[in-house]
Amino acid sequence: MASPHVIDDYVLGLSRTLKGPRGPKLDMVTEARDSLLDTAEALESDGLDRAEAERVAVEEFGPISEIAPGYQEGLSVAAGRRLAGLLFVSVPFTAVMWSVIWRLFPADPALYELKPGWFTPVARGLDILQMLTGVLGGAALLALGRGLRRIRRPRRVTRSLAVFVWVMLPVTLVLSAALIYGSRDPAGLFGYPPSVAVSLVSDAFLFLQLYGAGQCLRATARRPSTA
Repeated sequence: MASPHVIDDYVLGLSRTLKGPRGPKLDMVTEARDSLLDTAEALESDGLDRAEAERVAVEEFGPISEIAPGYQEGLSVAAGRRLAGLLFVSVPFTAVMWSVIWRLFPADPALYELKPGWFTPVARGLDILQMLTGVLGGAALLALGRGLRRIRRPRRVTRSLAVFVWVMLPVTLVLSAALIYGSRDPAGLFGYPPSVAVSLVSDAFLFLQLYGAGQCLRATARRPSTA
């Protein structure tokens, strides 16, 4: 005898198989469930009992091992778009904020003479690096959007972008630490209200970027189970 909760069991199995951002994943699973319910209701109206109608609906929909890969590919694209959009907006914005801070701090222009000779090149290098990251985010966003039909393996774009974010983390931290040290007044820097506000915003963006990269790596880590 067929289980009276065939669709619920199927949808639960599909949900557990898929890995990726919660929102898009929920939308996909909900869409699949609605489609199954519509089919089951149509079959039930043709004379099948509810349990049998759900069994046939699930059978026609296809086994999870065949359905999940396509859904997972969509999740990897969704995760990549989110991360790409975040990088495109947040990284250049962060660079601009810190550029303004370094122009305003310290207030006494004479203190700039105490900074080491490498300070300005490192600051500019970090700005350029951040701008390039923003450009890369924009390119990935375009590739995973309008250019999606021309990309044979969008999963690679998503995963590469996530790996790039994690690789850039230590580089950015080292350069930022060098600039703080080279300012000759780190205590004063973090007591300067504008720099405190910018630091909080930067940390929030960094957390979101790392979280987004983690979602991308999870969504592209492996193919859904065929069990």
